Amino acid sequence: MALVLVIATFAAYQPVWHAGFIWDDDDHLTANPAMTAPHGLRMIWSSLAVSRYYPLTLTSFWVQRRFWGLNPMPYHLVNIALHAINGVLVFLVLRRLRIPAAWLAAMLWALHPVNVESAAWITELKNTQSGLFFFLAVWCFLRSETTATSSWYGLALLCGLAAMLSKPSTVILPLALLLCVGWERGRWRRADIWRIAPFFILALAMSAVTVIEQRGHVLRTGTAEWKLSMAERFIIAGKAVWFYAAKLLWPAPLTFVYPRWAVDAESLSSWMPLAGLIVVGIILWAWRRQGWSRAGLFGLGFFVAALLPVLGFFDVYYFRYSFVADHFQYLASAGLIAVVASGGAMVCDRAGLRGRQIGVVAVPVTLLSLGALTWRQGHIYRDAETLWRDTLTKNPQCWMAHNNLGAALASLGRGPEAMEHYEQALRLKPDYAEAHNNLGVTLRGQGRLPEAIAHYEQALRITPDYTEAHYNLGNVLLQAGNVQQAIGHYEQALRIKPDYAEACYNLGLALLRLGRLPEATTYYEQAVRIRPDYAMTHSNVYAMAHNNLGNALLHAGNVPEAIGHYEQALQLQPDFADACNNLAWLLATHEPAKGGDAVRAVGLAQRACELTGNHRAGYLDTLAAAYAAAGRFREAVATAQKAIDLARAAGQPKLVGEYEARLELYRNGHAYLQSVGDNESRQPLANPSNR
Repeated sequence: MALVLVIATFAAYQPVWHAGFIWDDDDHLTANPAMTAPHGLRMIWSSLAVSRYYPLTLTSFWVQRRFWGLNPMPYHLVNIALHAINGVLVFLVLRRLRIPAAWLAAMLWALHPVNVESAAWITELKNTQSGLFFFLAVWCFLRSETTATSSWYGLALLCGLAAMLSKPSTVILPLALLLCVGWERGRWRRADIWRIAPFFILALAMSAVTVIEQRGHVLRTGTAEWKLSMAERFIIAGKAVWFYAAKLLWPAPLTFVYPRWAVDAESLSSWMPLAGLIVVGIILWAWRRQGWSRAGLFGLGFFVAALLPVLGFFDVYYFRYSFVADHFQYLASAGLIAVVASGGAMVCDRAGLRGRQIGVVAVPVTLLSLGALTWRQGHIYRDAETLWRDTLTKNPQCWMAHNNLGAALASLGRGPEAMEHYEQALRLKPDYAEAHNNLGVTLRGQGRLPEAIAHYEQALRITPDYTEAHYNLGNVLLQAGNVQQAIGHYEQALRIKPDYAEACYNLGLALLRLGRLPEATTYYEQAVRIRPDYAMTHSNVYAMAHNNLGNALLHAGNVPEAIGHYEQALQLQPDFADACNNLAWLLATHEPAKGGDAVRAVGLAQRACELTGNHRAGYLDTLAAAYAAAGRFREAVATAQKAIDLARAAGQPKLVGEYEARLELYRNGHAYLQSVGDNESRQPLANPSNR
């Protein structure tokens, strides 16, 4: 049965195998600095500033990143595999609780299209991984109820902690355990409360962390969307429960972002969903001694309890877009599906042969239908553009989808189309800081700097602590030549987000413009500590700065410090031809007592010539001097002649004169060696000329 469930799940999710990265995958995985920083794991576990506080999920991403980099396919396969395993665990838990049609309920849950958002979206490893540990915790706890050893209980506690560290919404675990115990015994004993108490302690601690993290994120964004009265929150909760139940019973249409409800606490009709939910609860409680009512209390109780963190009583950042989302009911859906499956099985069984015949037909038809809907729904996760276009088809007023579709189009080089969607997002929501920021990015790319600056400034008026807007405004000010203002915005971005590698790097560039190389180097090194790949991809500017400073020091007569900066330039960029040439010249022409190294000079000069194809007269002149310093006069003469020929061809008579004077020295050295014979030791020529 488990094997059938796993195979069916992978088949239904086949379109997702080749899907790409979408919304929030950058925040959690592709652009998360913790994924590449040397101290990334410490960042993940010790800071709320890295994405959200899902340390175990982010650790899983960190491990996977080291196995398959940024190839999205393995991440999707891991997510689907976890979802399939969770389906097996649902089956095992329901079977242990002796709930009828446990396998059917697990199949319905695994193939239900409402779970596509969790299994097809890489970011929602939070759901699939936390679900794995959640269902394992329940199963281990139930095992511990029938064994004399404490090992199963300890495993349950450990899995519960892992679930909460994977996603905080699993803090409902102790409520689920209470429901399971109540289902098994029909009542709760004092000993049951004590056994579940440690789970409540874990849940309270994780809840506190989550409330702090979400409140900080909400406050950084602005408070306009969060001014909800308690009455409005109860209305949202009642409507949300019915919404989720309806999507399970009739999963169409499903969309990535549903319209955000307008809540009117003064309207009597707004209270009807909550009133209906209370009536259902009263009826089930009144008939609780009946088997059907007891099953309903258990399944619906789990359904509502698992939804508690996302019913509107606590501020969740996603609520600025919508009060409901398919991935919010990943765990909760198992409760209602179990009620429906077991209820249907009992009805068919009581109907006798005819009922069983109906069931034999209805079950495969239902499973095939759900699998087909899941397969179709999986296609919209192919890429970001497909996802957001589908969202706008079903929810045209979704300003966030317009903004994100614009970002997807901009990344494909379709700037004019992107601007249309940014502008549409701002028509729907004029105070949308992200759209102002993204429009500024596009305008800057078109060279319209004043307009870009205006949109960045508007984004910061709406959200003063908007890190990206500070960074982008710094970039455009730097491009416009307002270096001091740019530095101010980079510094502000780093005050908000200290691990912002891009801001560190660009602040260093701005400081270079002002000649403040030591400070610039400090910020460059900080950027490399955060993002080690910067050492390979962004070192050229700082290498050039060290090279230029070396030139200035040489001009001032400070040879030792000039050598030091050429050395640093080559540490940053080993194939920097200018730095190779300049350091080779100093090593070849400086007094040996002051640190000259003729052998190394030859190697550096040869490398500089190789990098430029032996077509630079100055580099050949340096190589000739290095050969002479090493006593290799025959090669020095030949190389100097090539330098003279190139300078003459380029119409540089002054350089020709200098090179010819040095050539005469090399010829004299060569003639001297010939006169004393090959057995004479070849001593390096100290300071053959003064450049």
